[in-house]
Amino acid sequence: MKTKIIAGMGALLVLCLCGGAGYAAADQARVVIKVASLAPKGSNIANLFDEISKQIKIKTNNEVMFKTYWGGVQGDELDVLRKVRLGQLHGGSFMGPALGLIAPEVRVTDLPYVFRNYDEVDYVRAKLQPEMERLLEEKGFKVLGWLNLGFLYTFSKEPLRSIDIAKKQKWWALEGDPMGQAMYKALDITPVSLSISDVATSLSTNLVDCAPATPFGAVAMQWYTRFKYMSSYPSSSINSALLVRKDIWDTISPASQKIILDVARTQHEKIRDVTRQEDAKALELLKKSGIKVVVQDPRNREAQYVFDAAKKARESLVGTLYSRELLDRTLSLVDEYRRLHPDDQTIIHVE
Repeated sequence: MKTKIIAGMGALLVLCLCGGAGYAAADQARVVIKVASLAPKGSNIANLFDEISKQIKIKTNNEVMFKTYWGGVQGDELDVLRKVRLGQLHGGSFMGPALGLIAPEVRVTDLPYVFRNYDEVDYVRAKLQPEMERLLEEKGFKVLGWLNLGFLYTFSKEPLRSIDIAKKQKWWALEGDPMGQAMYKALDITPVSLSISDVATSLSTNLVDCAPATPFGAVAMQWYTRFKYMSSYPSSSINSALLVRKDIWDTISPASQKIILDVARTQHEKIRDVTRQEDAKALELLKKSGIKVVVQDPRNREAQYVFDAAKKARESLVGTLYSRELLDRTLSLVDEYRRLHPDDQTIIHVE
């Protein structure tokens, strides 16, 4: 029930963060951009990121190339962000919690229990994208591309058929994530705060009973082997961005900058589609592995309790993560999409 962005998962390899491809002959390019990604090398999504780097190297006539450290070898997202700020890396792929450490306002698109389907997510984030990029640029980062990495569902060892049962479980919260903490507080749940790298062990030792993840994330990190159930209703949608430091970006010629943005953003659209396909495949694997779906009716009193808690959580973050104006604008964009598309009643739920 919480929006976590597992970011770490953000981590979440879960979600295969962004990056470019590594090349041995780094001295062949005038500008070598070193980035880190949690995505496992050789995965379908990572291969698409490789294509970004290959095209950029060729189209900029070897002016720019990416050297990527795959599979979390540079640490989790917080480790990577620290290294970027120290100048040891030039950028990386970051999800909600890490992005929020740079520009807190971007977390407004991670709101729990607001978005019902991908079209709503894409519509709202497209409208807010220019402002999000401006905010990140003011903090010294250039956005090369955005990704939506799917919806989070609650995975558990026991079937969560009521709020009372849910409150008796030991929930994982990503360490240092204010949005996740706000949601748990509103639900009157005291979570176990851990880094992404500690979750698997904590599931094995029963320190944690429940965790939010995308279907792909649950499979990629092998968490699903420790769970028996998953919720049918999603909590939040994961946002991710590939960032590089502005100081290295500014060393690149304007012509090559345009090439990089054109290539990266076009390729990110392909990666988004592949990510959603991979998530659907992972869901089928979860079902075949024996994971049972706990069907939840969004119209009943139990669900209303969760929706009310989500509203309380997002209100509590006004003035700390985002402004009242930005929150209201985000929610109004959701309403705007629904007014413009009255026939779209789709909910990304699992059956």
